[in-house]
Amino acid sequence: MKVHLPVAKEVRDLLSDLLGKSVSIEPAAPLAPGPKRPATIGVYVDDSLRIAALICFDLPLSAYAGAAIGLVPPKTAEDAVAQGTLPEVLRENLHEVLNIAVGLFNSTPGADHLRLHAMHPAGEPTPRDVLVHALTLGRRTDMRVDVPNYGAGVISVVQTF
Repeated sequence: MKVHLPVAKEVRDLLSDLLGKSVSIEPAAPLAPGPKRPATIGVYVDDSLRIAALICFDLPLSAYAGAAIGLVPPKTAEDAVAQGTLPEVLRENLHEVLNIAVGLFNSTPGADHLRLHAMHPAGEPTPRDVLVHALTLGRRTDMRVDVPNYGAGVISVVQTF
């Protein structure tokens, strides 16, 4: 099994194109989702439905990316961060971001074809097996992303094997 782990430039280019803004990216400490640090987790599977990769957005980046792609006012995203959960419109928009982000894994010739299987929104319980994968150190890329006019947060791309 071969899964492509995208580099920071690929993530920056994808988010800049999707959000219509020149996002900036810098290295960050690994994102450790949990009750004190809610995160949205996109679960990507291969053709055998094995979990192959995750993309995790912390709550602030979940809100800012979900708002920016839908041209939702920044105040809505700020309110979501303050409340610790995403309103439905931001969830739907972030699902679209995660769905398109599968291209990060499928852009390399010879890599396994992945697809978005599930999204677990920030502020809701995350299945234990998904959370364990998200907390795995090793083959992962962790970045701080600043979305102009919205705010910054952390994204982690995790290869599960």
